[in-house]
Amino acid sequence: MTHVVHPYAQRIGILRDWKSRWFGTHEKYAEQLKTDVLIREFLEKKLRSFYVSSVEMERDEKIFKIIIKTSRAGMIIGRNGDGAKNLKNEVLAFMTKHKLPKAKELKIDIEEIRYPETDAAIVGMMVAEALEKRMPFRRILKTTIEKVAANREVQGVRISLSGRLGGAEMARKEELKKGRIPLQTLRADIDFAREKAFMSYGIVGIKVWIYKGDVFNKKK
Repeated sequence: MTHVVHPYAQRIGILRDWKSRWFGTHEKYAEQLKTDVLIREFLEKKLRSFYVSSVEMERDEKIFKIIIKTSRAGMIIGRNGDGAKNLKNEVLAFMTKHKLPKAKELKIDIEEIRYPETDAAIVGMMVAEALEKRMPFRRILKTTIEKVAANREVQGVRISLSGRLGGAEMARKEELKKGRIPLQTLRADIDFAREKAFMSYGIVGIKVWIYKGDVFNKKK
């Protein structure tokens, strides 16, 4: 059995917070959890080309708030906020279709990520997009790692690809690393993400680790 653990899960309560923040009674808990999971999947699928880093949710008695963190905030919001209004209506329609419990008020906040190169989920999407455009995978790895490592905040980056790389008959794994990735240190601020590139010959899996230095109480 492997001992591989998701770096985000390991650091909840130390460096990271939960992506869904609410309290529910035991009767409503299952319904609310199902709502969060289905809406998160729907939004990640719908906004795939908009470089969405994460979808976070907050609840109280009256308001259900969805926070979308993306590097292309302007494209989602649209002119005069039309895009955000349409997205809200689509989420409400999705909730009605799947008979999910609705709050009195639904809010969608769209936050912009200033430095997309330091976000593992966005870097993974960049790699997937380049692979889907049929660019050579070794060049993608090299250029992406150079772009990420050029940022001052980043102290280490590692990208791993697995699948039928370059359309080869046999699947294999290739990875490239620059700097250090201390996965055993819990105070190490490591951003991790998984992504998929949908190719004509199958799916190529992408994993990205970005290390941004150690976080101590003073920095917190």
